[in-house]
Amino acid sequence: MESLTQAQQELYEWLAEYIRIHQHSPSIRQMMQAMNLKSPAPIQSRLEHLRTKGYIEWTEGKARTIRILQPMKQGVPVLGAIAAGGLIEPFTDAVEHIDFSNFALPAQTYALRVTGDSMIEDLITDGDLVFLRPVPEPDQLKNGTIVAARVDGYGNTLKRFYRSGDRITLKPANPKYNPIEVAAIQVEVQGSLVGVWRGYM
Repeated sequence: MESLTQAQQELYEWLAEYIRIHQHSPSIRQMMQAMNLKSPAPIQSRLEHLRTKGYIEWTEGKARTIRILQPMKQGVPVLGAIAAGGLIEPFTDAVEHIDFSNFALPAQTYALRVTGDSMIEDLITDGDLVFLRPVPEPDQLKNGTIVAARVDGYGNTLKRFYRSGDRITLKPANPKYNPIEVAAIQVEVQGSLVGVWRGYM
């Protein structure tokens, strides 16, 4: 099946979740609001592409008849690993999905598996799953928030976030490790922590 652009994927995922919850499709206006668009034209274009690529269908001439043809994988996508220690390569595609439908998790939540022990004093240890949500406005992030951050030229790490002027400190919760101190321009916050899950054998 033909792949989707990021804009198409965002609309598709939002549509699938809306239809799953409400059992009917949203209006164009609701889609515009969800995608932060002021014109219906981009929504109509994305819908047409989604139909052409075989992801959705609708009944011509009737409102709210969009149907999802390719059910999304259920559960929280696990996008790989996040270092609680050093730094590792950036994550991209989901490597598995875990069903946490009984948990109240925010929309767009994703999970990463922790490697390392730099966050043990925050009760996050090697092998745990951390649940994160995207941070739309990193400039508004409160100091002390636990984040997944990509440090330019290095990779990703899980640390507490502190900003002072144009400098960022990513602080571990284990005295064995030193904080990462870099220019703010080198840091991309990819998610803030919403929960931790630990499996026991």
